[in-house]
Amino acid sequence: MTESEFVNYLKDNGLDLSTRQLDMLNMYQFLLKEKNQVMNLTSITEKEKVFEKHFLDSLLFSFGEDLNNKKCIDVGTGAGFPGLVLAICYPNIQMTLLEPLTKRCNFLSEVINKLSLTNVIVVNQRCEDFCKKHIEEYDFAFARAVSRLNILLEIIVPLLKVNGLFVALKGKIYQDEIDESSKAIKELNVIIEKVKEHHLPSEKDVRGNIFIKKIKTTSAKYPRNYGQIKKRPL
Repeated sequence: MTESEFVNYLKDNGLDLSTRQLDMLNMYQFLLKEKNQVMNLTSITEKEKVFEKHFLDSLLFSFGEDLNNKKCIDVGTGAGFPGLVLAICYPNIQMTLLEPLTKRCNFLSEVINKLSLTNVIVVNQRCEDFCKKHIEEYDFAFARAVSRLNILLEIIVPLLKVNGLFVALKGKIYQDEIDESSKAIKELNVIIEKVKEHHLPSEKDVRGNIFIKKIKTTSAKYPRNYGQIKKRPL
């Protein structure tokens, strides 16, 4: 996907980027490629693929959604997907990038500083630890390429306000993950509000973005420590 194809695709879906925002995405792509030479951030560094498989993929779910002035968190953000892309493209949101690996956090901080972004912070911590002091703080939570849905639900749902949304960015087997999460969905007081299925333009890869709404407060016993969660998922 070329840069102009990317811009036009977003415009066709109601997201019109400024020249400044596009410049920031280009700088982000350059810094990603540069840093990837000395640390493993992504296997995708070619500009056209980054714009489609990282940038567009991070934005697909957002079309038609109201993110303005929302407090958001991207759990296990890695190299900044989707959180940093969202912070660039939606300057009115407040974004927290949560990442347990210090090297990745250093990279994210470097990008944020070079782009002079003021609506995003980086936190170097595991989600189940971060949760303890940030119960029901967020309107939106996101996770992409982190873990299975039934595991993600336990560590992320406690962060959400009642009526907040967790958007899980998944691939073509998203329905399997929904099916195996039935117990977690019931136990954690959430519902599947909707699923937006998209296809990336060039390679037609399926993307299933699952919107999960918190309908009641989560029990204080969640999240358990990660060892328990991984060994005995809900």
